[in-house]
Amino acid sequence: MEFKRVVVTGIGAITPIGNTASDYWNALLAGVSGADKITRFDASKFKTQFACEVKGLDVTQFMDRKEARKLDIFAQYALICADQAVLDSGLNLETIDKDKTGVIWASGIGGLTTFQEEVINFAKGDGTPRYNPFFIPKMILDIAAGHISMRYGFRGINYATVSACASSTHALIDAFNWIRLGKNKVIIAGGSESVINESGVGGFNAMHALSTRNDDPKTASRPFDVDRDGFVMGEGAGGLILEELEHAKARGAKIYGEMVGGGMTADAHHITAPHPEGLGAQNVMRMALEDAGLTTADIDYINVHGTSTPLGDISEVKAIQQVFGEDAYRLNISSTKSMTGHLLGAAGAIEAIATLLSVQNDICPPTINHFTDDPQLDAKLNLTFNTPQKRTIKAALSNTFGFGGHNASVIFKKYAE
Repeated sequence: MEFKRVVVTGIGAITPIGNTASDYWNALLAGVSGADKITRFDASKFKTQFACEVKGLDVTQFMDRKEARKLDIFAQYALICADQAVLDSGLNLETIDKDKTGVIWASGIGGLTTFQEEVINFAKGDGTPRYNPFFIPKMILDIAAGHISMRYGFRGINYATVSACASSTHALIDAFNWIRLGKNKVIIAGGSESVINESGVGGFNAMHALSTRNDDPKTASRPFDVDRDGFVMGEGAGGLILEELEHAKARGAKIYGEMVGGGMTADAHHITAPHPEGLGAQNVMRMALEDAGLTTADIDYINVHGTSTPLGDISEVKAIQQVFGEDAYRLNISSTKSMTGHLLGAAGAIEAIATLLSVQNDICPPTINHFTDDPQLDAKLNLTFNTPQKRTIKAALSNTFGFGGHNASVIFKKYAE
């Protein structure tokens, strides 16, 4: 069977450093940190009192208050982000075949804010069950995909992927596969997350996963620095319009780049810790390269998972060196989580956008907040510290790894006839 080619024709992003894809991209190149003191709740008694919150987004500019009240924050972000991507793609909603247009939208956790609010309200009451009738539809993480499909009348493939921090990368890979198999012509794929609340921060604090650098939040996310002490929680959404190439050409769509491969593996090792040698990460990068029909010499840039955790950063770099060998030394490698924080289930989508735009624009965004080298890391590797670097990028790879040992990698390359 001959696979269809798959291209990206639209993007949307809501992030802690910009509420459109262009603002997000410009902030990445400027090395902007989205971290600051938490405003959503009083975090003064928490071990971690800061996060990368979305800023300055007025949801009522995109939907009325009545509709917004029926949606958890993660679903609000999903709808706004999907609107951006659809508008950017130039899709004609009057003529598109809606039976061949689908939605695969991820979240790692879903409506945790809604769940927390409803349980607290019940606990404060007299024991009489008074739950919001939208409690369950607001909470379940597949609801975002459902709402997006209903907004546009898209009747093609529709579901959610959930694999912790690899969730939206899995959504992209699934969308890529359905299109290249000829099952759908267009799929909106991505993810959204918003768990900056007492339960989310408290739960990750209990795992000792978050940075506690409360005196200096903006430099707290410092991947590959010797003094890194955990990740910084972020929130937001990323969405990409994946489209079968001939369909895109027939309507004269602009093309950001081509998605050419994806890999999915498991560590089968530990619920939260990575394999010490990055075995699952090695396998997933090899699988993505094989799927794309590329070699390590074809890759110029890797947007790493790079969460700023002591174990995870080391493991991923070891995996890259095992897979790429001598080619590792001519790569640019960077972690954009140094700026956005970790968007959990939405991380893969916004980082795929960063990777795609790197290929399109021949520039690698930096890993900011690097102060002191880690002697466990090979100093000859180019981790793109503190400033962006221009270079020709023919193809680039993006990694995401999730609790439970879930690994997913995607590869984008420049579009050529």
